Amino acid sequence: MRRTVRFIATDLVKNKFLYLLAMPGLLYFVLFCYLPMTGVIVAFKEYRLDLGIFGSPFNGLDNFRFLTVDTASVLRVIFNTLFLNALFIGIGTVLAVLTAVLVNEIRLVIFKKITQSLVILPNFISWIIVSVFAYNFLNTDSGILNGWLQGLGFSPVNWYNSAGLWPGILVVLYVWKTVGFNSIIYLAAIAGIDPEQYESASLDGASKIRQMWHITIPGISKTIIILLLLAIGRIFYGDFGMIYGLVGDNSLLFSTTDVIDTYVFRALRTLNDVGMSSATGLMQSVIGFVLVFSVNAAVRRYDKDSALF
Repeated sequence: MRRTVRFIATDLVKNKFLYLLAMPGLLYFVLFCYLPMTGVIVAFKEYRLDLGIFGSPFNGLDNFRFLTVDTASVLRVIFNTLFLNALFIGIGTVLAVLTAVLVNEIRLVIFKKITQSLVILPNFISWIIVSVFAYNFLNTDSGILNGWLQGLGFSPVNWYNSAGLWPGILVVLYVWKTVGFNSIIYLAAIAGIDPEQYESASLDGASKIRQMWHITIPGISKTIIILLLLAIGRIFYGDFGMIYGLVGDNSLLFSTTDVIDTYVFRALRTLNDVGMSSATGLMQSVIGFVLVFSVNAAVRRYDKDSALF
């Protein structure tokens, strides 16, 4: 025991600057990830504000009964959540990798930096601002897009009444906002590939496309797999900021855009049932945990170096 304490003390003194450097990140996870986990207990309680978290009575699994009250609506929002996230992950990953590859091919340093700044910029625009842009584009009466359609001889489209079009609209806006920022990680991975591989391929007559397919993609494949694993862990979480910012309470679009998070938010707002929202969050976390472990096990069987753990 004394040896362990002495070893820890020595290590703290020896690497004090490294621990200080890691402190902000550790505090973030402790304050915003680990301490809030005590709230998981609310999922099994009939929460009352006057009694608090620990004073409220237990009610077993009653908070999970909402899953069976309106089965059709629950299945719809689960499908929408999985379907939209699958589109976001799949299309977003492909375009982020493609963006990283194309930016990496730019040889003029100034132009490369300008391009990187431009593709990253949309990430710093809030979804509320994006929703204002989207409304000005999609507004039926005075929207820019309908103006273009009418100029080409087509009839205007009532975008905010056409639920079937919104999965595509959401994907376009998601890609525009996030792909540039996500490509940074792939750019860093590409920078770690040995340049001599490209030189050898060029001497052998390989085109840029062949170099990309046989050198770049295999070189960043482990990074792609790790990021996909992390994304799969949140596949049951809808992007509340995006969906609610763009769709709001427009019930005409719920059939294709309503996700778990927006569904629970409306229920919490009307029923004020904190226990139900906590139960939903716990369910999402458990399913994400199981999915990450399952997919990681499959990846580990195929390639141990590409697995998270």
